[in-house]
Amino acid sequence: MKQNCVNILTKKISGASRNSIFECDDCSKKFSTKDVLADHISHSHKTQKNSDAVRTQVKHTPVPQVTDIFSCDICEFKTSQKRCILAHLKAHVAKQAYCCNNCDYKCIDKRNFQRHMKKHTGEKPFSCNNCDYKCITKYELQRHMNIHTGEKPFSCNICEYRCIKKANLKDHIKIHSGEKPFSCNICEFRCNRKINLQIHMRIHTGEKPYSCHICGYKYSEKSKLQRHMKIHTGEKPYSCHICKYRFITKSYLQTHTKIHTGEKPFSCHICEYKCLRKTDLRTHIKIHTGEKPFSCNICEYKCIQKSRLQTHMKIHTGEKPYSCHICEYRCSEKNKLQRHIKIHTGEKPYSCHICEYRCIIKSNLQKHIKIHTREKPFSCNICEYRCITKFNLETHIKIHTREKPFLCNICEFRCIRKNQLQNHLKIHTGVKP
Repeated sequence: MKQNCVNILTKKISGASRNSIFECDDCSKKFSTKDVLADHISHSHKTQKNSDAVRTQVKHTPVPQVTDIFSCDICEFKTSQKRCILAHLKAHVAKQAYCCNNCDYKCIDKRNFQRHMKKHTGEKPFSCNNCDYKCITKYELQRHMNIHTGEKPFSCNICEYRCIKKANLKDHIKIHSGEKPFSCNICEFRCNRKINLQIHMRIHTGEKPYSCHICGYKYSEKSKLQRHMKIHTGEKPYSCHICKYRFITKSYLQTHTKIHTGEKPFSCHICEYKCLRKTDLRTHIKIHTGEKPFSCNICEYKCIQKSRLQTHMKIHTGEKPYSCHICEYRCSEKNKLQRHIKIHTGEKPYSCHICEYRCIIKSNLQKHIKIHTREKPFSCNICEYRCITKFNLETHIKIHTREKPFLCNICEFRCIRKNQLQNHLKIHTGVKP
């Protein structure tokens, strides 16, 4: 194989000499372009000919039509440049490849190999004068400078998308074409970038290579670790120009701005639900599908979101990290504490536009509105009972199942609802209900 490639290499190089386009009349040297020949004559034979005259003479010389001077006999590769065919032929000679001892990286170019090795040594010789950014190559630095200048030289010819890197534009184009060439061999996940597939595979392997040196929290993506670090530093570089609220990331700011504009770009195809974030829509869809992927390892509790499971686990641990500074109230969730504080302040921000009803919680207002509309979206599949809230339906179902989860610790009394148990306990305490 190697000898074959060497023979091809020799053949093609000699072929280049036979097919050279421009020949010097004085020394018979051959050149691939008019300008190179003109420069040669002006420097090597400058005592005999004037450079401008030479360029004029060469300019009017008929140019022979030569295409694909070099072609590979192993594959269909063709090029008009000698250096390209040299690099290409090396690819067929496996023993000439540069192999990294630290990883599986291989290449045929020495400079590329030296550049790759800097990833392992951590060497970053090029640094930005405007920020702390450092990189391995000069090209990477030049591309980084576009962040400071705001320059985005690559633009999509279909939409208004612009970007700094050509590779990003290629990936973006796949959004319009719907192309997703990379697929997971475990699940049905498909994507348009190889790096996205690599990150996705960490879901199956559980790999989290990026860890915080302060709290030890681990992430599967470097960008998520960088975002996490801003929690420790308190850095919030993005601020809202309307309410001055500040955020860690630009995407958080963009989502927040939609609160002021009232924009809800994501909508459910089953019901009328609309929301600001795509993640919220994904969570909502699980209500329709009945999917509850997160389950408690202590009891039978299942839920849609990981955050809800984390909150639920505090029931078993008894953890209540949030406490009221006015009374002794403690709770497991921050939003519950914020809601509780409004009891002390008397604040009721949600009001009914039909009657004078006001409340602390938005969901309570939504339930109240259904009294006016007489809407009862929840119905029993055993009898004709209908109700306003899901909680009332769940309580009603227990009549059919004869389930009585609340029991008295003094006598054998059992009941369906918590408030029934509270009323029963007053019999033992002597308090008149």
